[in-house]
Amino acid sequence: MPSALLIVDYENEWINKDSEYFVGDISDKIARLNQLIKSFRGKNLPVIFVRHIEEDDVGFKENTKAVEIMDGVEFQKGKDTLITKYAVSPFFNTDLDEILADLEVNELVITGILTNLCVRSAVSDAYDRGFDITIITNTCVAFDEETHEFTLEDLKETRPEIELKSVEEVVKE
Repeated sequence: MPSALLIVDYENEWINKDSEYFVGDISDKIARLNQLIKSFRGKNLPVIFVRHIEEDDVGFKENTKAVEIMDGVEFQKGKDTLITKYAVSPFFNTDLDEILADLEVNELVITGILTNLCVRSAVSDAYDRGFDITIITNTCVAFDEETHEFTLEDLKETRPEIELKSVEEVVKE
């Protein structure tokens, strides 16, 4: 079963201390994410990054450093796929469906920021499209741990087929 890694919204806006979207120091999550990326590349599996752009003045402004893939994340321009979205879901008005069909992907390994918003939306839309889904719990980020945990528990409870795993569990598979 071909799988792909879908990394949602790991953008600089989240780590800018002056941003209202600052999620804190997530260097431990970036290090784990890079392990996961390395594992997928080592297996010649696709790595797909999604970035979010807002069309208003609150943040995530197009053509700024804020919407570049997060500093420290091992994004390889020209090798990794980069999808730009203007809505919560990476499937809405993007070519993600076509890319996944062309790659003949049946399973998505999903992680990103925010667990309770764009990650949740990606998971829900992927689920509705019939993908097998694994959520990487220790590289997802929310503004607080309670929201993060509740979202993961709710997704698992309402969609029992979804697997919740750590980077360490996936890397050793």
